[in-house]
Amino acid sequence: MNSFGLKFRVTTFGESHGRAIGCVVDGVPAGLEIDESFIQNELNRRKPGQSKLTTQRKESDSVEILSGIFEGKSSGTPIAMVIFNENQKSRDYNNIKDIFRPGHADFTYYNKYGLRDYRGGGRSSARETAARVAAGAIAKLMLKELGVEVKGGILEIDSIKSENIDFDYALKSEVKTLDKEAEAAQIEAVMSAKRVHDSVGGAVLVQAFGVPVGLGEPMYHKLDAQLASAMISINAAKAVEIGDGIEACRLKGSNNNDGITKEGFLSNHSGGVLGGISNGDTVSAKVWFKPTPSIFKEQKSLNVRGEEITYKLEGRHDPCVAIRGVVVCEAMMALTLADMALLNMNSKMEYLKRVYGG
Repeated sequence: MNSFGLKFRVTTFGESHGRAIGCVVDGVPAGLEIDESFIQNELNRRKPGQSKLTTQRKESDSVEILSGIFEGKSSGTPIAMVIFNENQKSRDYNNIKDIFRPGHADFTYYNKYGLRDYRGGGRSSARETAARVAAGAIAKLMLKELGVEVKGGILEIDSIKSENIDFDYALKSEVKTLDKEAEAAQIEAVMSAKRVHDSVGGAVLVQAFGVPVGLGEPMYHKLDAQLASAMISINAAKAVEIGDGIEACRLKGSNNNDGITKEGFLSNHSGGVLGGISNGDTVSAKVWFKPTPSIFKEQKSLNVRGEEITYKLEGRHDPCVAIRGVVVCEAMMALTLADMALLNMNSKMEYLKRVYGG
């Protein structure tokens, strides 16, 4: 499946070394003001080649809106956006066209479909996430009209934790860290791995502020379940926690329960979700990324003929994929919440009456 969402629905297309990637966003209510500069800025936050901490592939990631916008506002019809690829180096992959790279989707794609695009992984490449970010920007613009804001930042790199949470600092940090005090050590961890042609993993904290009560469709389309699905669909994401996540299993019920007062909840161990429905508190998720599998060390693998081989990768790759994953996590959070907001419109008769009268 190449589509995400039920009401606010996104379909992405394209490959890493194809002519372009892009998306079609369907279900956007008519009349939403579309800030094209905001969409481009979101893509700029994800694009490669911006620092020594990321891949040196140079892409402007300039987005072109093809449809669905009239006089600066959404028309209610599908919004199509395209991002043309500009800096592919397919020759870097000639030496591995018959080899399954460890940690990549090569082996599974080949066995499922009988072929694969060896040029950077094709459809399985993280290049596809640029289309998600473009779509997520539309979702963010809609959520802003509802008073909802999504923020993200690096929580951990190579076991170096961000103890302080500062989303504003993450926006200007080279490593997108939430903690100024941890920044130098986190950068050094990435650069140290890069110098020896290796990679490191990391974790992203993404939160949504101002989320109203009632988003989520039990039993089988719960808000936390869909958030987990959305996040784990991101390339290299291996685990997702909602709220306290695994830490909750180490607490007593008396500590884990979030007490309720007239002013609101006394704590937020639940991550803003109860029974699969938003409770009005901050929606919070942690996304854990594995070390980038593209490393420049000799590795053992198989080729398409089933022969054991040893090979060494070439090309340009991120030493820590979590860094550029921050804005992708934000996009998937925004897309999930936008979809849930539209789904919630038919949960009560009073909502229908506001539109149709009666």
